[in-house]
Amino acid sequence: MTQPPPPPNQPPQQGGFGPPQRPAAPPPPPASPPPAPQGPPQPPPRTPPQPGYGYPAQPPGPGDPGRQPNPYVQPNPYVQPNPYVQPNPYAQPNPYAQPGPYPQTAPYPQPNAYAQQPGYGPPGQLAVPPPPQPQYGSPGGPRKSRAPLVIIVSAVVAIALIVGGGLLYAKSSGDDAGKKEDTAGSSGGSGGKGAEDGGTGGTGGKEKAPADTASKVLFQVPLPTADDTVVTSGSWLTDKVYAKSGIAEIVGYDPAKGTELWTVKLPGPVCSVTEHITSDDRTAVVFQPGMPAKNSSKGCSQVAVIDLDAGTKLWTKTVKSGDKLINFDNVTLARNTVAVGSTGGGAAFDMSSGKLLWQPQPADTCYDAGYGGGDSLVSVRKCGSYGNRRLHIQTLEPTSGKVLSEYRMTAGIEYASIVSTDPLVVAADVGDSAGDGSGVSDYFSIDGRTGRLRARISAPGDSYAGRCDGAARIEYCRQIVVGGDRLYVPTEQHDGGGPRNRTNEIVAFDLATGEQTGQRADAGDGYTISPLRMDGGNLLAYKRPPYDKGGRIVSIDGNSFKETELLENPATRAVRDAETRLSPEYAEIRYARGRLYLSAVFAHKASATYGKEYLVVAFGAGTGG
Repeated sequence: MTQPPPPPNQPPQQGGFGPPQRPAAPPPPPASPPPAPQGPPQPPPRTPPQPGYGYPAQPPGPGDPGRQPNPYVQPNPYVQPNPYVQPNPYAQPNPYAQPGPYPQTAPYPQPNAYAQQPGYGPPGQLAVPPPPQPQYGSPGGPRKSRAPLVIIVSAVVAIALIVGGGLLYAKSSGDDAGKKEDTAGSSGGSGGKGAEDGGTGGTGGKEKAPADTASKVLFQVPLPTADDTVVTSGSWLTDKVYAKSGIAEIVGYDPAKGTELWTVKLPGPVCSVTEHITSDDRTAVVFQPGMPAKNSSKGCSQVAVIDLDAGTKLWTKTVKSGDKLINFDNVTLARNTVAVGSTGGGAAFDMSSGKLLWQPQPADTCYDAGYGGGDSLVSVRKCGSYGNRRLHIQTLEPTSGKVLSEYRMTAGIEYASIVSTDPLVVAADVGDSAGDGSGVSDYFSIDGRTGRLRARISAPGDSYAGRCDGAARIEYCRQIVVGGDRLYVPTEQHDGGGPRNRTNEIVAFDLATGEQTGQRADAGDGYTISPLRMDGGNLLAYKRPPYDKGGRIVSIDGNSFKETELLENPATRAVRDAETRLSPEYAEIRYARGRLYLSAVFAHKASATYGKEYLVVAFGAGTGG
């Protein structure tokens, strides 16, 4: 999202939702801190709750003349036009364009490089495809769409703006939004074993504060070099190993020492991964069948299951549409099922044997763009032509693909992301209104058993910092966590009260009502806080540091929102530079048992101009500074 320029020693990061921008060499620290740069018809809408004492009245919505404008709402002076956001999501960005060292707009590339190609080859490798069209008479999943493409008008959700800490917070009940037609019969953190997702808030968690929270660097893995930008997405943490994707390989490291335990060689670069891990420490990846030549791709047709503890590839499978291999955009796990999806349709395999369970049926006119996994399997099923799309959010029986429930989103929403499957939460950029390349303007809380909308939560792009990539990677969301029937999202940075000035918060929404719970976790002066995952009923969060501090991990009590520090990294310049190059907006962050792992999602050409870069930086708490 659009932010003012970062302080020195926080250069632009590589990787993310567009072609990576390599960081500039950090200057010396300043003498003083610089300024931080739809199913059955829905019941009638309930009367929205009245604001509490001291809160301004809700602003009027369309068709609601009785509400008065909010006199407290002030424009956000920090929101700048984002020159990277283009109307056409398939537009080809220039991967070689570099920003200045302190750009005045968002230093991270906003266009979605993954929407430009069937696989995840380096940006600019493939010609720009035309907008995806429904493949009538071609693959589309094992089930028929049971509803005509009827355009419905969703009721507009009123947004109440609450002034707090110098920032405007938005909330909405959503009972009158995104209604489901009566024509149809989770992730939540990292999901699977790694999620440790709790129920009711305040039940405690496994992560405890050590006697000494000061950490030291456990190990660092240099960033591999390549002629082109290459995807290195994928990092997993088990009791025995920390595993990380490199260039055409996955390497397992000792979690404490960083010594290499095993290497799984792949014929080509990784395209897509899932963060989910099974109870026996297995995961799934999609990769290219060979190393691509410069400015080209071999496609992303290979699906494999990796045993993370043993360091072995258990099986590799492909799926054909006619005589052509399907290139998959995303992969996930749900119980013992591996599911993959793309514009060419979806398919599912048995985790243990690799047996094909179900795949697209030629008679279908819709296709499964992708899936969300974890305790449940949910598909984003696309119907209709580009520009007049209709998305069906379907909860599936994993082994058969049978539709258990369905929610139909308002016509015209082109992309949606699965934030969590249990409880079911979907993110979308409605009417391209986010305006910042984040892919999120609203969250939809859905009853996965009935397909009914529970609540719709408005999250304006100039106020909230969650990011999703619904254009290709359906389950790829950052800085958004679901747990205890709550949605946790960070706010955008805003003025604070201290000498470092800029800061933000994490706020919580009730998924049953769509209302804010009133809980707020402050980052602290100069820090930026991002939710990581649930730990029982507690929320784990990472605090990106200011120019003269090290990053922190905190545990936030699900009821009181009291913070407990679990780890604080060294503030030395070299360590801080290595840490802050791996931004939580794009980097992969894993924390467990007192250890923090930050890793890059792209590799690129080496250049002395940009200094030392790392694929992985690992920290350990309780071991001294």
